[in-house]
Amino acid sequence: MNIRKVMNALCLAGAVVLALGEMASAAESGSGPQTAKATFAGGCFWSVERFFDKVEGVLSTVSGYTGGAKKNPTYEQVVTGRTGHAESVQVTYDPKKVSYEKLLDAFWHNIDPLTANGQFCDMGNQYRTAIFYHDEGQKSLAEKSKSALQGRFKQPIVTQILSASQFYPAEEYHQDFHLKNPARYQAYRIGCGRDQRIAELWGSQKSDRH
Repeated sequence: MNIRKVMNALCLAGAVVLALGEMASAAESGSGPQTAKATFAGGCFWSVERFFDKVEGVLSTVSGYTGGAKKNPTYEQVVTGRTGHAESVQVTYDPKKVSYEKLLDAFWHNIDPLTANGQFCDMGNQYRTAIFYHDEGQKSLAEKSKSALQGRFKQPIVTQILSASQFYPAEEYHQDFHLKNPARYQAYRIGCGRDQRIAELWGSQKSDRH
């Protein structure tokens, strides 16, 4: 066997070993998605971002705009209510640590699902409540959870369940607003009456008061 054939054989053997190693590594890490996304609108995105940040298994939250037709909307445009977008939060989570059902539970118990086109002191369709599902599994779970909660109320739950569309991150100063500007955020929250209304609907043990 000449030297070229020997070298080719060694290269082939090395490639086989490398491929087997990569396959073993993939098997050890497990199959299926490592992260998933969920999108919710629950009034002012400062507060929605805050309560999802507290859920174990949530990796990140981004405030933004979705559900409208205008491309790349700004806050100044969305706040007029004329773009069709809702202030929303896109949640990236680890499905091995937190289920979509758990995220739905956190969402429902931190909003007023009985008020259309507004939340607490913020009124307008940009503050409507909605669940934007990313697949049929999320849609089914969202509809099931909404139906189960309807028996709690005499009024109809008006929260929409819609297919997720283009999500536009909000301006940087909106991201983690409750951390960047805690005094201003707390003044807004108290003045808006969010905690009082949530306690009326769900009981104080369910509200995000801390």
